Order: sequence, then C-alpha cells, then structure tokens
Amino acid sequence: MANYLKGDVFKLLGQVAEELSVEAYVIGGYVRDYFLMRECKDIDVVIVGNGIEFAERVGEKIRSKVSVFKTYGTAMVRYRDVELEFVGARKESYNIDSRNPIVEEGTLTDDQNRRDFTINALAFSLNKDSFGELVDPFGGMDDMEDCTLRTPLEPDKTFSDDPLRMMRAIRFATQLNFTIEEETFESITRNAERIKIITKERINVELEKIIMSETPSIGFKLLEKSGLLKFIFPEMADLKGVDTIDYRSHKDNFYHTLQVLDKVAKNSNDIDLRWAAILHDIAKPRTKAWDAKIGWTFHGHEARGAKMVASIFTKMKMPLNNRMKFIKKMVYLHLRPISLVEDLVTDSAVRRLLFEAGDDIDSLMLLCEADITSKNDSKVKKYLQNFALVRVKLKEIEEKDRIRNFQPPVNGELIMKVFDLQPCREIGLMKAQIKDAILEGEIQNDYQEAYDMMIRIAKDYGFEEKISATESDETL
Repeated sequence: MANYLKGDVFKLLGQVAEELSVEAYVIGGYVRDYFLMRECKDIDVVIVGNGIEFAERVGEKIRSKVSVFKTYGTAMVRYRDVELEFVGARKESYNIDSRNPIVEEGTLTDDQNRRDFTINALAFSLNKDSFGELVDPFGGMDDMEDCTLRTPLEPDKTFSDDPLRMMRAIRFATQLNFTIEEETFESITRNAERIKIITKERINVELEKIIMSETPSIGFKLLEKSGLLKFIFPEMADLKGVDTIDYRSHKDNFYHTLQVLDKVAKNSNDIDLRWAAILHDIAKPRTKAWDAKIGWTFHGHEARGAKMVASIFTKMKMPLNNRMKFIKKMVYLHLRPISLVEDLVTDSAVRRLLFEAGDDIDSLMLLCEADITSKNDSKVKKYLQNFALVRVKLKEIEEKDRIRNFQPPVNGELIMKVFDLQPCREIGLMKAQIKDAILEGEIQNDYQEAYDMMIRIAKDYGFEEKISATESDETL
C-alpha cells in the first residue's frame, strides 16, 4: 500500500508509538484535507491506549509544553507550525436528551465508528509494520472522489446521538462543495428538531463557518430545505415565500438575501458585513403590506430591522458588542445610498450619508451595491453607474468638508460658557441647527463660521441680552 506520511513529525510519532508499544493513527481532518489538497495545521492522533501518556512522551522528545485536558482525555502539543492533538481510542453511547457521550476505551474500529462522516473516518497508520498506510473501513475514499457526505453508520443514530453533526454536514457541504448523500440528508430532515438540545454557542460556531465560506448561500439553502433553519434562525426562515394579489408579486426575500450575501462574500471577508447582508431585509415579513395603487410595500423595514438585530443576537446568544452595533448601523442605513442614486446626488445628501456612516461608509457602499439584484440587466447597470458617481461625490465631499466622523465645531460646553447657561433643551437645539447648516452646506465645517452662526441664532432662543457681554470675550 502507498505510504502517505512524509516529514519528521510523523517519523517522531511512529517512534513514540513503537517505544510505548501502542497503536497510533493520524485520523480525521488532516487525512481528509491531504487528499483534498487543502492546508491543515491541526493533526489529530488517536492512540489505542493512553493518549495523554503518548502526548507527554512526544513533549519530552521535542522539549515542548504539553496541554492536558483530563476531563476529555486529550492533550495538545505544538510542534513547529502545527498543533498535535492526542486522544485515546474510544467508543461512545448517548442518552436521548444530551449530546454529551458516555465514553469508554475502545479500538481503532470503535473510534472510526463514532466519526460523523466517512471522509472524517479516514486514518493513516503510524505503526512500524504499516506506517503511512490508509485505513478506510467505510469507503471514505470513494465518497471523496464522488464529493459525497455520508455517515459511517446508520444516519438516524448518528444524528440523534449528536445533532450538531447535522450542522456539520451542511457546513462541510458548503465549504467543500460536496453533496449530502440522499439517505443522509433525509435523516437530517427527520431529525431536524433534535437540534434544540444543542447549545446556541455551538450552533453559532458552525453557522459562522457557513457564513464565512466561499459561497454561503449553499449552506443556507440546505438549512432551509432540511428544516434546520426554522429551529436555529426562524426570522430568516420567515423571509421565504412570495405573495400574489391581482397578479402582482413581490420577490422572494429569502433568495434575494442569499444573492446579496454571496455578492458581499465575493468582495469582503468581513464576517460582520456578511451578517449585515443576512439581516438587511430581516424585517420585510413584518412590514409587508399591499397597496392597490403601487403594489407590495415594506415601509420602514430598515428601521424595524435595525431594532430586531439586538433581539436576534440576544436569542442566538451572539455578542452584544461593537460587532452588533456595526451590523445594526448597516441594516438601518442600507437604503440611504440607494435613495441617492434614485434622485439627484446633492452635496448635502452626501454629507449626511458621510456623517451617519462615518468610517463604515465603504462597508455600507459594498452592501448597497450587492443589494442590486434585479433581473433587468440594464437597470442593474444604471444603478451601479450611479453608485460609482456617489463614490466620486463621497471622496470629493470628504476631502473638501472633512465630514466623516465630524463633531460640530461648536459644542454644548462652549454655548453654556458664551451665554452663561445651565444645561437645557435649547443648547441641544442650537447644536443641531449648526450641525444641519454644515451638512446642508450653508456654512463650512469651520470653527469661526460655526461660532458666528451661534451668535446669529442666539436671539431665536432668547439669549440676545447676554450676547453683548460675551461676544468680545478674548478668552474664547
């Protein structure tokens, strides 16, 4: 048989196996990725015996720290640029209401039986008499050639025992562009509700790997078709479907969202921007209305969608931090650039967009350009040409007026000092009036012009009696 193992690290592992008189095998992802010609820096080694003892011997030989996880019976050693993880071969059994297995020592066969898919049950021998040979009890290589995902054992048992494997099936299908074998996919559909016993955090890990794949729509279509989506992300599942009245239909917002997501994925590896693509129309089912004159409407879906972001993240146990705030901002603003290209691109409108988007303006423009998914090619071309014009305007206005992330030159502290005021509502109104004047181009984003305007409008707020005493205050 062929010897698939090359390199010092495998010779070292084989040497330790011989010294300890145990069987050892490289198994799982490294073997799969070897045949798929994908880089893999993590090497899983299964020992028919004590995995921690094996790891400690390896650590001694290479003078490297060994991280031991006794609860799981695993240990990890870093060797040059790879991570080696060691575990004793085991067999598993499960209770119906938990994905946490009852673990016992086992053979290599037991360990391969517990693997999720045949392509992840492949193993390379590290043993002297069969070093480098492939151990493939389930036809994983055939499935590799056919680009097929299939469970080693009966799929209902595989998925019922550990429902997270259903998410992993869809994640691997998306990342590797594999097809899930028919019986295996039917089993996912039958067992979809079992995903409820999996923690949100573990589901999110798999979901975000789908989102970060080259073509994430593959995974979301499989999640929807299998029935998993309605359990893990019901708001997205609700996007699917088309209503028709008087022969007039709206677009299917589920498939539109996937088009936007794929287009963003081609231009950005920013996971938060990809989340914004997923959520940009999330409120359309809740704002959908029929108007006999103009057809289907979704008025205010951007504002309502922005409000939904926090509740969705809370329910999914996603972090409520600056990531969430960025996504919320993108959802809220995603119609602004489109409204610009539909109308005349005025300087004041561009200033307002720059002010509200700040440093996220480039991300917003990427999202909005991806949001153009009309079947009318000439319409798409026209919109994209207009977006190019908006980009030029954004650059010109930014260079001239320094609006991005600007704070009005006149702040509340200055107003209180000039007019000897205590905090009050009128101060906020004056600040807003000066800010709007800058954004509308009535005055420049300049301290002196803003200060002069403050003096001019003070009388509208009943402050004129104090102006004369303060206008010449040289300390200002």
